[in-house]
Amino acid sequence: MGAKFPSQAWADAMKEAVNSSESYAAAAKNWEGDFYFVVSGSDDLIYMDLWHGQCRDAVYTTDPTFKTPEFKITAKHDQWVKVLQGKLDPIQGMMTRQLKLDGNLIKIMQNVKAAQELVGCATQVDTEF
Repeated sequence: MGAKFPSQAWADAMKEAVNSSESYAAAAKNWEGDFYFVVSGSDDLIYMDLWHGQCRDAVYTTDPTFKTPEFKITAKHDQWVKVLQGKLDPIQGMMTRQLKLDGNLIKIMQNVKAAQELVGCATQVDTEF
């Protein structure tokens, strides 16, 4: 049985997937930045601190003041399902406004491979929706 998205169990499993991925580590070796992944229409947030190819912290919270991340990506639950199943590329989702980015889009665009590898890690998590 998979980890429910969103939840602390899912955040823990995602952290483990990221930290065990050699391809993410290589693609994100220069990345420095943290995120809130926000499920719109709910209080659900997943905080991830990504630093030089590793995930230093992953926390499920309902408190938007828990951290002040560099980036916030907001989407409806069904859009997150598509991303986590590998059916929606997050960059394409941002460009088509299926995902809303608060943060520096240029920095994201300079690190497309890292974003793709991060989604690759997410697709490896046994997720229950």
